[in-house]
Amino acid sequence: DLDRFQMLNDSLGHQFGDELLIKVSERLNALSDERIMVAYSGGDEFMICQQHVEDIDDVINLLGHIKQCFEESYDVQGEKHNITATMGVAVYPQSGLDADTLLRNADVALYRAKEQGRNTYQFYTEGMQDREVMRLELDKDLDRALANDEFVLHFQPQLDLNDASINSVEALIRWQHPRRGLLPPVDFIPLAEESGRITDIGRWVVRAACQQLAKWQNSSHANLRIAVNLSGRELDDEGIVEHIRETLEYHGVPADRLEVELTEEIFIQNIEHNLNQLSKLHKLGVHLAIDDFGVGYSSLGYLRDFPVDLLKIDRSFITDVTERHDDAVITRAVINLAHNLGIQVVAEGVETRDQLNFLKNHRCDLIQGYFISRPIPAAELERALGSGLLNVDTPVGT
Repeated sequence: DLDRFQMLNDSLGHQFGDELLIKVSERLNALSDERIMVAYSGGDEFMICQQHVEDIDDVINLLGHIKQCFEESYDVQGEKHNITATMGVAVYPQSGLDADTLLRNADVALYRAKEQGRNTYQFYTEGMQDREVMRLELDKDLDRALANDEFVLHFQPQLDLNDASINSVEALIRWQHPRRGLLPPVDFIPLAEESGRITDIGRWVVRAACQQLAKWQNSSHANLRIAVNLSGRELDDEGIVEHIRETLEYHGVPADRLEVELTEEIFIQNIEHNLNQLSKLHKLGVHLAIDDFGVGYSSLGYLRDFPVDLLKIDRSFITDVTERHDDAVITRAVINLAHNLGIQVVAEGVETRDQLNFLKNHRCDLIQGYFISRPIPAAELERALGSGLLNVDTPVGT
């Protein structure tokens, strides 16, 4: 399996991807002889069958030859690109007695090798079976999840500490799997990012959020703003801003009802390109939020340059904010920094009244977490808002 092929294909175009696959095929095909058969199985995957293996060293020797196919850069469209590959290996009879089992277990080993960090290989072993087979099945099920409308949005309210009102919610995707039940994002979003399906899923989230905002427009919930999460790959998509604009227009939703959240890491990755994309979104009137703020980066220059409306303090600082002096200092500093730049602050992962009181005393604008509510379906959110269950005295889901 070629590493990061989908990302190259998305950013440099399908013609580039096709030319690269042809050049990879040519190098791999040079390994063919009376014992070795090379095949292309689709996407960015190749299969190699080695017959009459006398010793495991024969396989390791072949893996070395495969690796050599990727040592020299590939010249595609006049530019050199370095590509790596990850390999999964199943050996007869230890890894299976028939072709189907061997192919499936080679796939299982491939997934495990990817988890080890790519550009490596992994032999199939018995212990991999259950967990990896489930991942493989989920990966295949993802293909039809969008077509069968199996995704749903849950909403986690954000409490405004100035007047105890709720004017915004974060949309969080769930997969209503026909056999496995309701799956959280951690079970399928990494798979979607790996396979390149994350762009289609991200577009679905935008459409579903706008659809929900349209439903709320003529109700007592017309004040609500919905925040959606955008991945780095989605932001790389040149058509994402136009998609958001068209979706808002189609549903007749004002742009300021939608908020886009990106992690701090994504903001930093490709500053010039991201600034261009986010400036376009800002001009539309869409709110912009930085999620997981304070984790991993110390450069604050981008806060000056990006049109940011909201900072979300990562939950790792909030969990012990009333016990750990350092966390309290950092949280206060972030709130003051943001306010001095005219940016609002949301604290994530609030689970206790002591945390709430600390944040209120230090002028945090909004809080989000289980103390207020877990992420819940739209109908449940509407009932909770209508009956006053979401005030700070009677938190939902405790």
